Amino acid sequence: MKKEKQLSPTEQKLNDFVTNHLTHIPLVQKILFVEHLHTMIHAGLSLVESLNTLSKEIENKKLKKIIGEIKTDIEKGQPLAEVLSKHPKAFPPIYVKMIEAGEIAGKLEESLKQVANQMQKNEKLISTIRGAMIYPAVIIFAMTAIGIMMVTVVLPKLMVMFKEFDAELPLATRILIAITDFASKPLNMIIIIVSLILFIILFVFSLKKYPKFKRFIHNLNLHLPIFGKVIKKINLARFSLTLSSLLKSTIPIVQAVEITSETCGNILYRDYLKETSEKIKSGTPLSEILGDNGYLFPPMVTEMIMVGERTGEVNQLLDELANFYGNEVDKTMKNFTVIIEPVIILALGLAVAGMAVAVIMPMYTLVQAF
Repeated sequence: MKKEKQLSPTEQKLNDFVTNHLTHIPLVQKILFVEHLHTMIHAGLSLVESLNTLSKEIENKKLKKIIGEIKTDIEKGQPLAEVLSKHPKAFPPIYVKMIEAGEIAGKLEESLKQVANQMQKNEKLISTIRGAMIYPAVIIFAMTAIGIMMVTVVLPKLMVMFKEFDAELPLATRILIAITDFASKPLNMIIIIVSLILFIILFVFSLKKYPKFKRFIHNLNLHLPIFGKVIKKINLARFSLTLSSLLKSTIPIVQAVEITSETCGNILYRDYLKETSEKIKSGTPLSEILGDNGYLFPPMVTEMIMVGERTGEVNQLLDELANFYGNEVDKTMKNFTVIIEPVIILALGLAVAGMAVAVIMPMYTLVQAF
């Protein structure tokens, strides 16, 4: 039997760096891990035995390493939730808290099933959003590539003829010549590309570094003509789905709302839910607090939560809200190409029309001159 090659200390460090920092754990792999762990525990295997089996089955190197570390800590007598909390990038607080609640109540198997369901619903939501963005991204990329080729390759040859005209050229043609002259020079193109990259880096840095700037951009996103409503629906879907799952896990509502705030992508929702968790401590009902901000939480959301609070069925009504907004996001994203198509066609039409006018007008002037 061939022995495995022993890695040198440098190779081992490089391997560990790649595994820890550059290797990504897909959400599907996490779902499979939690589902298989639930199945094995349900079948009567101990937690250590289950983790030992899963560490051999999992293909993702980073997750395999984490499972090995989890197994080692479990063997030392540490609770599963406490061990998982050491790996927040792989297992976010929402899942850790749900498992912790299950361990305290002696219902680990049940909590693992709830975590798997939550992960599946979250994965479905993310897949729907990503799938809908592929078409616009491809079209925009193609339009940009064609535009660059026209300005740098095709139009410069055509513009040479117009420059030889004795008559004054139309404004549209002069603008097109100026753009073509600037963009056709390699140095200028490099400056444009570098400036664009620097702008993107600066924009991302500012979003992370300056909370006021991030809040301004996120507020602006909610006011966008088409995307604003979609962003609201996505945040409301995550809010209702996460809060429902946490309350089912018997996590106190104050803590549940605080954890839920972290799952919302928009900072306005996140900050308001954090404020809400503090106000709940004073005894104010959740529906009343959310009702004070009708812009972020529509009347339907607050009214359903209010009914749930009165009947003691908040979980069930939050489930209904999660299904409603999940289906709304699904339908919107499926029709997203239909919604965005007119905008793309309009933009493309204006660009083509502008070029056509700039090219045809001087030709028409030349024909009239003869």
